[in-house]
Amino acid sequence: MVRHRRAVFADIEDDLVAPPGWTDIMCGVAGVASARGVRVEFEILKRMTDALAHRGPDGEGHWLSEDGEVALGHRRLSIIDLSSHGAQPMVSASGRFAMSYNGEVYNYLELRDELLRAGYPFHGQSDTEVIVAGFDHWGIENTISRLAGMFVIAVWDRRDKTLSLVRDRIGIKPLYYSVIDGALAFASELRPIVVWRGSLPEISRRGLSEFLRLGYVPSPLSIFEGVFKLPPATIATFSGGHLSEPKPYWSVDATVARGFANLRMDETEVLDQLDTRLGDIVAQHMVSDVPLGAFLSGGIDSSVVTALMQARSSSAVKTFSIGFDSAAYNEAGYAAEVAAHLGTDHTELYITEADALAVVPSLPDIYDEPFADISQIPTFLVAELARQKVTVSLSGDGGDELFGGYNRYMFVSNYWSRLSKIPLPLRRVAASAIAAPSSAGWDRIFDLLGPMLPGNARPALPGQKMQKIGSVLSAASLSELQGRLIAQWPHPEAVMAQGFGAGSALMLPPASQVPDLPAAAQQMAWDTSSYLVDDILTKVDRATMRVGLEARVPLLDHRLVEFAWEIPLDMKFRDGSGKHILKRLLGRYVPRAMFDRPKMGFGVPVDDWLRGPLREWAASYLAAARHGDDYLDRGVIAATWKEHLNGKINRGGQLWTILMFDIWHQRIRQWV
Repeated sequence: MVRHRRAVFADIEDDLVAPPGWTDIMCGVAGVASARGVRVEFEILKRMTDALAHRGPDGEGHWLSEDGEVALGHRRLSIIDLSSHGAQPMVSASGRFAMSYNGEVYNYLELRDELLRAGYPFHGQSDTEVIVAGFDHWGIENTISRLAGMFVIAVWDRRDKTLSLVRDRIGIKPLYYSVIDGALAFASELRPIVVWRGSLPEISRRGLSEFLRLGYVPSPLSIFEGVFKLPPATIATFSGGHLSEPKPYWSVDATVARGFANLRMDETEVLDQLDTRLGDIVAQHMVSDVPLGAFLSGGIDSSVVTALMQARSSSAVKTFSIGFDSAAYNEAGYAAEVAAHLGTDHTELYITEADALAVVPSLPDIYDEPFADISQIPTFLVAELARQKVTVSLSGDGGDELFGGYNRYMFVSNYWSRLSKIPLPLRRVAASAIAAPSSAGWDRIFDLLGPMLPGNARPALPGQKMQKIGSVLSAASLSELQGRLIAQWPHPEAVMAQGFGAGSALMLPPASQVPDLPAAAQQMAWDTSSYLVDDILTKVDRATMRVGLEARVPLLDHRLVEFAWEIPLDMKFRDGSGKHILKRLLGRYVPRAMFDRPKMGFGVPVDDWLRGPLREWAASYLAAARHGDDYLDRGVIAATWKEHLNGKINRGGQLWTILMFDIWHQRIRQWV
C-alpha cells in the first residue's frame, strides 16, 4: 500500500520485538576528565548534555567520580526498556568501571550467555549492562573486540585511573574530543566541546582547507583548531593529563588483506551465503519494541535491505521515500514499484522546491559542523517523514563502498591503467597546456571548432570538462587522481584568504598497505575508511538524530563487511557496472526490471537553485563576509559566482561549500 504526501498514519503494530528489558540507546554522550586534583563543575557537564538534548530527548544522566576529577554525561532516546536497569551512565557490578555509551550491540545476547556461564550476576536485560560486565570479566580491549554493533563508549577505570574513548569499527557513531591544559572533554557533537571551552576555538586552517576540497571535514580533523574526531575502530586512553594516540583494534586494510587471501570462488555459494548472512544481520537489526521501518529509495541497496526485512516480517514493513518533481532527481516511482511488489506499507512524500529550500537555514544546526553534501537536504526530509511514523529506520548505506556501486570505480581504474603508462613529466607538460586557457577560453575554442567536429565529438560544457582533464592528467598516483576527481575545490588555498590558506597541505586518500591491490579495490577501501565515515554516515547520523530517529545500517555490520571483502571483484563488477552479486541477491525477491537501470544520486538541483530561488540569498553571503574575521578570498568567490550565473559552467558544488561554511560560521556565534 502506498500513501502519498503527508498521510494520516495508522496505528503501529510491530511483529519483531526485543526480549523483555532489552535496552537499545540511541543518544548523545559527553564528559570531562580534569587534570589531576581539579574537580569538574557539574554545571558545565549539565550544559554539555543540554547541548545534545535533540539526540536524547527522553532523559538524561550524570555521574561524577568520588574525587570529582571525572564526569560522564548521557542523553537518552528511549527505544527499548524504560526501566532503571538500563539507565546511564552505568557502573559495573564490581564498581571498577563507569560508562557512558551511545549505540547498539547486536550480539549482546550471545555475550550475556557467556558471562552468565562465568557466574556474572545480571540485574537487568540491557546491552549496556552486558558491556560493563564484559569490562569486569574480559577487560576493555577484549570486550570491544567481541562487540558487533555501532557505538561510542567512554569508560572510566577507577582502579587504573584511566578514561578510555572507543569508536565502532566503521565509524557509524561520532565522537569529538579536545585536550587543554591537561583536561579532556569529549562529546557526540562539536557544540558541547565549545560549551566546555567557554569560547569559540580558532578555525583550523587544515580543517577548512579539507572542507573546501571535499565538502566535509575528514577525521581526525575538525573545523576547529585543537578539536579532533576519534577515528573509527580506535581506542584512546586518557591518564595523568595526557591522551594517548588512538590505537586501532580493527582496520579496513587488514580486513581487505584477509579477504583477498581467502576469496570465495563459487558464485552460487557466495550468493547463498550473502542471502543467509545478510538476512540474519537484518533480522538482528529489526529487533525493537518501538515502531520500525526502512528508508526505500528504489535503488539496489535500500531495496535489498527492505526485501530481507519483509521476508522476515509477518506484517507489512513500513517504508519511506522522498519524491521530486524533477525527473533527473526522482526515484520515488521506482521505490513505489518495489514497495508494491514486496507488499510494504509505503509512504512517499513529494517535496516541492519550497519544502527543500525551507530546510536551508536550519542546516548549520542539523549538521553541527560545516557540511556540504547537497543530499543533506533530502536526507533530513526523509528522516523527518519517517519519524512521524517510526522511531527506528534501517537504511541501505554501505552497499556502494562494499559492492562497487560508484561509477568512478571502473572509470578511474580504466583511466589510471592507461594514464600511468605515459611518463609523468610528459603528462605534466600536457596538463599545463590544457590549464593555460580558462574554462571560458576552452568554450570559445570549441565554438570555433564546432562546425568541423562530428556531432558525437561536441561535448556539453567543454570548458569545464577540459579543466577537469587538466587537473587529473598530472596525477602522480592513483590516490592523487581519486582525490582530484572528487574535489569541489581542487586547490582550496586559492579560495582561502591570503596568508590563512598558506601551507595547508592536503590530505590525499591513503594509499592501501595491501600489496598488489587492484585499483577499484583501493578506491573502495579508501571510501570505506574516509568518504563513507565523514560524509555518508555523518549525514545520516545528524539528520536522523535531529528528529529523534534511530538509523541502523545492516550492510555496515562488520561481520558483513568482512564477508564482502572475500567476494572477488569479478562478482561485483560485471558487464560494465557494479553490484553484480547484490543485484543477483535482489533478483531473488524483486523482478530485475524494477531495479536494473543506471544509478541515480540522492540530491537536489543546486545548480539551478543558485541561479533561481536561492540567488538573492546566496549573493548576500558570497559577495562579502558578514563579519570581520573572514577566512575566504571574496574576489575569487565573486568571480566563481559570476561564472556560475552566466549559465555556461556549473559551479554549484563549489559555491555550496562556501555557503555552508558562511551560514555555519554565522550561526556558531550563538553557541557561547
